[in-house]
Order: sequence, then structure tokens, then C-alpha cells
Amino acid sequence: MKLLPLGDRVVLKETVAEETTKSGIVLPGQAKEKPQYAEVIAVGPGIYVDGTKVPMEVKVGDKVIYSKYAGNEVKLGEDEYIIVKQNDILAVIE
Repeated sequence: MKLLPLGDRVVLKETVAEETTKSGIVLPGQAKEKPQYAEVIAVGPGIYVDGTKVPMEVKVGDKVIYSKYAGNEVKLGEDEYIIVKQNDILAVIE
């Protein structure tokens, strides 16, 4: 199965990594706050506003920061994704 977003929606895969505190304690992914950065997995075709197509500003493979409470979480097989609108993406990390 494959997720194909519609309109100006973007499919993101959150990056999950263990972190170690300064004192050496390993924090599992569940003990931390939800990450606000992810990798773009799929991009929709865009939308038309007043007859003009609005181009998508992100592309597959981009690392992005998105709004904290944005989007819908989707589980497909063993993988978890979040689907957000393009305007919920705040920045691209270069």
C-alpha cells in the first residue's frame, strides 16, 4: 500500500531517536515530547486558488518542522505517518 496525498497535503514520517541526557540516562522515544520535525514521504499535486495553481514548496526527502498539533496520524502496516496541509509546515531544514 502507498499513501498518495490529495490537494495541498503532505505525508510526513516523524523521526524517532533515543536521546541521552547529560547525566547518561537514555530517554526512549515515548518519554519525550512529540517531535515537531519529520521527513517528507509524499506530496500532493497542489491546489488551485482563483484559477491559478499554487505550487508545492516542499518535495519528497525534505526535512521539515511542522506545527505541534497539526495533521492526522495514520498507521499503515508497521509504519506511522502524519498527514498535514502544506501551510502547517513551518520550515525546511537544510
